[in-house]
Amino acid sequence: MPQVRHEALEARLERALPPVVWIHGDEPLFVQEAGDAVRRRARALQFDERQVLQVERGFRPEAILAEVGSGSLFCARRLVEIRFPAKPGKEALEAIRATLPQLGDEVRLLVTSGRLDRSTTESAPFAAIEREAAVVAVYPVEHGRLKPWIAERLALQGQRADDATLELIAARVEGNALAAHQEIRKLGLLFEKGPLPAESARAAVLDVARYSAFDLVDAALAGDLARTRRTLAGLEAEATALPLVLWALAEAARVLVRCHEALALGEQPAQVLRQARVFGPREQLYRGAIRRIDAAQARRALHVAAHADTIIKGLTPGESWQALGALALLLAGGPVLEEAPR
Repeated sequence: MPQVRHEALEARLERALPPVVWIHGDEPLFVQEAGDAVRRRARALQFDERQVLQVERGFRPEAILAEVGSGSLFCARRLVEIRFPAKPGKEALEAIRATLPQLGDEVRLLVTSGRLDRSTTESAPFAAIEREAAVVAVYPVEHGRLKPWIAERLALQGQRADDATLELIAARVEGNALAAHQEIRKLGLLFEKGPLPAESARAAVLDVARYSAFDLVDAALAGDLARTRRTLAGLEAEATALPLVLWALAEAARVLVRCHEALALGEQPAQVLRQARVFGPREQLYRGAIRRIDAAQARRALHVAAHADTIIKGLTPGESWQALGALALLLAGGPVLEEAPR
């Protein structure tokens, strides 16, 4: 099959979900978005069960064959994901090629990897896989395309920015699409749909406040009550946007819930954390929080986040910063306000 651009993948999947979709490249945002498109299409076609094989040190390629051939007692159709941190080795390519006759109508493969070089794409095993696969190569946004791309992404959330604001965002992110995506999401949280107020939007992009919503999340995940209270007070004093703080805390709660769901299924939280783009020191914070916060507490945090959202939107009586404090302290292991739902 011919290669597919990641922008055209959803339209390609509407026609048919190939036996194999292989996404490769070095732009994490586009790899994640393309993978999400495959997962959505698979769910729509009732591939209701999903297994994830994370290729790490000590991984044995025969595990790929075993997983594809194992079948399921509970689900007729399965999506098997194979995630390589870099390009795959020869043995892994051979294992994937060997699974092709076993796929039939019941199993689809989603493979993600680092950028494939010519020695891989011209190899015999990959050529056999490619005949059955949609291969999606993702590339960073070219420098000359970055401003239009940012404008397109803003338009998807119903917003427009003037040229100077687009130029500022492009300069700040230095070609990093994931960083640009985060800035765009921030503007979506801070401002209504329509034209962005130029000065306020640029100030938000340039904001280097002493406290950030992510500092609050880190303090809460670490279980540091004193730092959590201090950071929360700093955010309130700096009049940080309430939706931004709520989003950061609620996202942390959602990740914790997904981690506990993975543990209940016998999977490793590492897979969930990689999906959520959690790496480095923050990964260790989440690992500590998983041990400290059980599944019931994590789900409780999501209920408290939903309650805080209704207060911030004015749908429920209450004080917004107090509601956010209830959520932050719950994640940190402290007391919860009585007004929060049980």
